[in-house]
Amino acid sequence: MNDSSADPGPWTDAPPPSLTARLAEVLGGDSLESRDVGELSNVYLEAAEGLLSSLLTEGGAKRDRAIDLLTVDSLVTYAFEAAAREPNTVADRAQAAMLRIARLAEPK
Repeated sequence: MNDSSADPGPWTDAPPPSLTARLAEVLGGDSLESRDVGELSNVYLEAAEGLLSSLLTEGGAKRDRAIDLLTVDSLVTYAFEAAAREPNTVADRAQAAMLRIARLAEPK
């Protein structure tokens, strides 16, 4: 049975406190309210890129770093939520983001 009124789960209102805390830590208390859409999207993407880079460098595929993987995922999601406020820029931003993230896998 497909009931659209079913409870969609615990993440609909806010992320878990541990993820919220890690996001704040990674963003460094940066004041994001005054940022324009493009700049906000870049702040989130740069934070995600930096954290993912450190995870790859440190062999971060370990269970104890799961919160960091969730944080990277959340930051990329937030970057595109911000970018979606300027729909005509999303395709270019997506391509640039994919290239930036793909470069992290290249041997140094």
